[in-house]
Amino acid sequence: MTNLLKLTGLVLLLVAFYLPSASQNVAPRHVEAIAQSGDGAYALLDRYGIRNSCNLSYFYRINSLRKGDGLRVGKTYRLPIIRYAYNGTSIRSTTGINDFDWALGIQHFNEAMTEYGLRELDFRKDRDLWVPYSSLYCREEALSIHTVSNVPSEEAPLISRANITDEIRGVYSIFGPKYERVPLVSQEMSGKVFFLVSGHGGVDPGATDGRGRNMLCEDEYAYDVTLRLARNLTSYGATVYLVTRDENDGIRDEALLPCDTDETCWGGEPIPAGQSDRLWQRSDMVNTLYRTNRARSVAYQRLVVIHVDSDHRSESVDMYFYHRENDPTSYAFALQLRNTIEQKYREVRAGRGYEGSVSGRDLHMLRETEPPAVFIELGNIKNPQDQQRLILSKNRQYLADWLFEGLLQDVRRHD
Repeated sequence: MTNLLKLTGLVLLLVAFYLPSASQNVAPRHVEAIAQSGDGAYALLDRYGIRNSCNLSYFYRINSLRKGDGLRVGKTYRLPIIRYAYNGTSIRSTTGINDFDWALGIQHFNEAMTEYGLRELDFRKDRDLWVPYSSLYCREEALSIHTVSNVPSEEAPLISRANITDEIRGVYSIFGPKYERVPLVSQEMSGKVFFLVSGHGGVDPGATDGRGRNMLCEDEYAYDVTLRLARNLTSYGATVYLVTRDENDGIRDEALLPCDTDETCWGGEPIPAGQSDRLWQRSDMVNTLYRTNRARSVAYQRLVVIHVDSDHRSESVDMYFYHRENDPTSYAFALQLRNTIEQKYREVRAGRGYEGSVSGRDLHMLRETEPPAVFIELGNIKNPQDQQRLILSKNRQYLADWLFEGLLQDVRRHD
């Protein structure tokens, strides 16, 4: 066993006493890691997905460091991850944590550590259970998602409502002045993570068509629907990452949305002109965010990619969906959304019918991303009938509302 360094007797007794299943005479064992080139405390904890103020403070303490101290390359440091001898029965009986969901989160954390190669064996095989310090003592911080590896702190996601201060509660400038205040309708989606990617952007407007003297650009209409969907999700307490962003557009109610080129990718990075570079930028960012949240024991994460199709002018198409090939979870996710849209058409426009399809496609944003994903085509931008689905703000809101209903049903299916 490794003794805690330079802790007072009182602190040592408190730590030993409060560890749920640790003996009061034995100091906790910690996972250890060797500092690599470029590592500081933040980077080291980010690698394990456990950076928050609680874990940082404990990291400094158990390594006899002061806040801001650098790390020495090649030196071994204790991490704020407590090691338990797994009893082979359950995480709850091993740790003394009685909350089933909380214990399940610890299970997911350990599985992620194995998947990412940060530990060699599954805890059920080597009987070595890892529990982040904040999961024991700072549960509110462990639940929140504030910082993400490789993403500037000022680019925080639309964070869980429980973590918003009273002064800024429910205010999100990304939605624009008219829609920035978001009422909290429910906490049903609290702890659920959604990555929303609207297609194209930057110098690439995507599919286009003329309407009178005006140009309709795919990226503007896909983004407006995506913003409306993000607002709906936020009102239910979800954590939402708008991977494609335009800081000065907000939700717009005009029929004709001006085309521009100032969209960025999450983190404030300009969108590359090249299609391949643009797609890899987005998929890499989604995967970085997904892995970090997974390491933080976030179980439910979904990727939603929204586009507008371009086909022959005479071809009207219903909203349709692509799923990742040979991925049953992605297929079930897409099917849930498709069936919800069909149900909504039955309720709102009985007798109209709905022919939206679900099929597998080998598309970059499906193939190269890790979370369960769906790729949505809202309609044919060249077809006059489908254009009404896009240019009327009430119809864009319907699209967002109905997609939200599908996402809500998917969440309920997994709870």
